Amino acid sequence: MNNQTFVTEFILKGLTDKPQLQVLLFVLFLFLYTVALVGNSLIGAAISFSTGLHTPMYFFLFNLALLDVICTCTAVPKLLQILGGEDKTISFGGCMTQLFFLTWSVAAELLLFTAMAYDRYVAICQPLHYSKMMSREVCVSLAGAVWGISAFDAITNTSLLLRLSFCGPNVIDHFLCEIPSLLPLSCSSTYVNDIMTIAADIFFAVLNFLLTMLSYGFIIVNIMAIQTTEGKKRAFSTCSSHLIVVTMYYSTVIYVYLSPSSSYSSDKSKIMAVIYSTVSPTLNPLIYTLRNKDVKSALGKLLFLRGNTN
Repeated sequence: MNNQTFVTEFILKGLTDKPQLQVLLFVLFLFLYTVALVGNSLIGAAISFSTGLHTPMYFFLFNLALLDVICTCTAVPKLLQILGGEDKTISFGGCMTQLFFLTWSVAAELLLFTAMAYDRYVAICQPLHYSKMMSREVCVSLAGAVWGISAFDAITNTSLLLRLSFCGPNVIDHFLCEIPSLLPLSCSSTYVNDIMTIAADIFFAVLNFLLTMLSYGFIIVNIMAIQTTEGKKRAFSTCSSHLIVVTMYYSTVIYVYLSPSSSYSSDKSKIMAVIYSTVSPTLNPLIYTLRNKDVKSALGKLLFLRGNTN
């Protein structure tokens, strides 16, 4: 071991080696990055400054917007650097930092989706007890658990990676530092890392997916029991945006993190990572805004006030 050279930096292969495609992808991801930042920032500002949106549903939406900003700021800037220049290296510390914040934001979003599904379940299935079951204290506690548990997971998995020795290949066939793409590069045993990764995936992806689907199962049953068509539409409209986002997000995350290692494909993993780290944060504000009159109204007032100020 004393004669081995330990890795101090990694080389990210990126999405493509073709110069023509790199230019097009740079423009595309710069556009998506800008839309994601502006869209989520506007939603966060609208919820913060509009007293009519100070409800549990929009409190959780504010947290989602914040997590989307963290996720896209963790993944996209380095991707733009790779696409726009020749430097594809990332320091060991930079790689671990990116891994930490990416793991934190992805895990937190999965937990947050469960909290948001529970909020919609209480609103539709237990409307008379909503103010008590979703009080300010309950919402703050749920949000604290979302951020705290996901941070603990990120610290644990990052710490376990820091224990490993990387003394051989340093080329990552990806555009970011992820656990599945880093573990094969280690020259020491990854048994503990594999166990902890599987346990985290089962808890964050599988368990939370089942809890979310269980909540929506009860919601659908209650909506179907509503007598009027207008009542059904009104009830479904309050949770349709969340259901669309959850379906899009889980389909990508579960594929990347729960597919057997033998069937792991770097190309498919890159596509899925693009979706949950870039496309999803870009579409989330559009989905919630286009399907929600309250958010559109708050955004209109916010932009009108800023226009008058200027």
